[in-house]
Amino acid sequence: TQFEFDPKLREKLSYEKEGLESKLLTIVYGVDMVNSHAVLMCVCFQIWTDELFDLATNILSRNSSRIRHLYKAYTKLKLHGNSDGRIPMKHIKTEDLTWEVFLKFLDNLCIRPELQSIFEEWYFGARRKPFISLDQFLEFLNDKQRDSRLNEVLYPPLKRDQVRQVMEKFESNLSQLERDQLSLQGFSRFLNSEENNSLPLENLDLFDDMTHPLAHYFINSSHNTYLTVGQLTGASSVEMYRQVLLTGCRCIELDCWKGKPPDEEPYITHGFTMTTEIPFKEVIEAIAETAFKASPYPLILSFENHVDSPKQQAKMAEYCRTIFGDALLIDPLDKYPLEQNIPLPSPQELMGKILIKNKKKPHLEKTTVRRKDPVLTQPSPSRGGEGESEEEEDNEPLPEGKKAASEEGTALNEVSATEEMSNLVNYVQPVKFKGFDNALSKWRRRHYEMSSFVETKAIEILKTFPFEYNKKQMSRIYPKGTRVDSSNYMPQLFWNIGCQMVALNFQTLDLPMQLNMGVFEYNGHSGYLLKPEIMTRGDKQFDPFTEEIVDGIVANTIISGQFLTDKKVGIYVEVDLFGLPQDTKRRCKTKTSNGNSMDPVWEDERFVFYKVILPSLASLRISAFEENGRFIGHRILPVSSLKRGYRYINLRTEFNQPLLVASLLVYTEAKDYVPNQHMGKFAKLISLLRKTTYVPSLSLEELKQNKNLTKLRKKQIKDFNELQKKNQKKVNAKSFIWM
Repeated sequence: TQFEFDPKLREKLSYEKEGLESKLLTIVYGVDMVNSHAVLMCVCFQIWTDELFDLATNILSRNSSRIRHLYKAYTKLKLHGNSDGRIPMKHIKTEDLTWEVFLKFLDNLCIRPELQSIFEEWYFGARRKPFISLDQFLEFLNDKQRDSRLNEVLYPPLKRDQVRQVMEKFESNLSQLERDQLSLQGFSRFLNSEENNSLPLENLDLFDDMTHPLAHYFINSSHNTYLTVGQLTGASSVEMYRQVLLTGCRCIELDCWKGKPPDEEPYITHGFTMTTEIPFKEVIEAIAETAFKASPYPLILSFENHVDSPKQQAKMAEYCRTIFGDALLIDPLDKYPLEQNIPLPSPQELMGKILIKNKKKPHLEKTTVRRKDPVLTQPSPSRGGEGESEEEEDNEPLPEGKKAASEEGTALNEVSATEEMSNLVNYVQPVKFKGFDNALSKWRRRHYEMSSFVETKAIEILKTFPFEYNKKQMSRIYPKGTRVDSSNYMPQLFWNIGCQMVALNFQTLDLPMQLNMGVFEYNGHSGYLLKPEIMTRGDKQFDPFTEEIVDGIVANTIISGQFLTDKKVGIYVEVDLFGLPQDTKRRCKTKTSNGNSMDPVWEDERFVFYKVILPSLASLRISAFEENGRFIGHRILPVSSLKRGYRYINLRTEFNQPLLVASLLVYTEAKDYVPNQHMGKFAKLISLLRKTTYVPSLSLEELKQNKNLTKLRKKQIKDFNELQKKNQKKVNAKSFIWM
């Protein structure tokens, strides 16, 4: 908006005294963070800002059921009436298009044979009926929709009275309801409802314990946050900081450079490139505005400091102090002094605080020298000073033309900090990486020290990465400098080894960024995800390349799609598993539908991921494409939270925004993994269990009408007598031996 670039206007509006939010309301909208638009309005009340923001970021609304998405489409249709109060399509009167009429219209528009097939599976007996009984619906919910691995004491199966309440909510035919019957329409509405969401709603809220040390969390992190396109050309934007923070990101990057006369104001840009410059002060103000709007948990500012002017570094420190105010954490907490073997504070204890990651001033260094990026080798341990710099000295700087093209980017020319900036650094102190032995040695063990690694160097030491390091200290991974198109690496690779800050280019909505946004959507959109217990406990050892820790099997059946696109094209669906390297096959793909994009059916397309080693670290991506490969929508789901049964998956855009009505009906099943060598014994056990006589659930009326009841009863009595005789023989044999 205009005031971002006009200092005089900003001053007249008393920006620093009262804040623009008390005078103006800016609504930003768009398909992603870069291609956004703003509407500026004068308002009288702060409540407008708060309420509109809450509406736009409501977690339950973003994860609502399919029926809620259909209702949004219905509401949008009703609100688009003309001046005569009619809907443009054939001039339907708005009052005639009720919600019930709209649902009936959809039922007639999309003939759903797959729903009929699912419904018919639960008819008792061979005779087809247009309903299922209460007991049949009870069996469906407990057998198909409930996770069989759940503890029945803590998570008991549903009872008849509970199922009756569900039927009352979705069955509109009162005569059938009086007979404890559920119609196909009622069954369909249940599958569409909030009661049948694909994920537990509690996982959308804050469900992780936030009292662990910072190093025990994955932290949503951004690289070169200010850029809107590539790394070499294009605009830098203050607005990107706002938009990235509003996604829940908790670690953002500021590349700071020395300002030119006469103002000598430090600025932010990508050095040695043709990207534009933005004032450092405006960035700090934007961060102050939005730092804790999406998440109350600590925000880390990762400074790449190229300001070789003590005066301007002092100015940067002053801006941080005055603009952030009490939110800036300057002194360490009393409970967590900067001493050996003292763990980092927790996100809970650092709520509402901003942490600065910037090089500390070496105690013995009096002049500013140029530094080099960490060399990721493992030299012999050396004690080193407490104020040790993250980079080594470089007496032979690279030519300017090669600086931005190196793998490390401009980080290799970072300068030392002055005392003013150094005093702002506490729990996130970057140091030169001298090997894991050095970091974990008894005489060091400074949990507040951390190191950054370019992706290529991090891959080189991937298999030697001890988890003990990331259990106590933090590490940051960033893209190599040769990714000039701002593409991203797959973050899963580094989450698997416990790296906390896996920084990505947020302006590029490629698959890695989509995965990042999907994963960090959970735990209340806080930007912090607690690592699996095996990756944080000191008494646990974990190898990400192991095959030994196997938790389960995930099976998905892609049944059908609904309103995927308005084009008459074939559609196919892909299912990807992102997890540990030794998990089973990574990608499955359905056949392409025959030109049907409104309600395609892939009823027999079943995909099984036979081995998911650590489900709490794995994600499932379900995505739909047109036959030419054009992306339609997708959804990222945490494997550990997948609910069993028939569920609708509402699809999202590349920016993780909900599509209005596009969805997929899938059947998901999760089981305990049984190795091949034990399958014989397992099958034998199952066979023995199946020999037990099966007694279906029947109402009293059905029992009276069932001709096979007498035969079934006789068989049960016969089975019981045989078991009794066998048991008596065993008792007699034992008595004979004793005598």
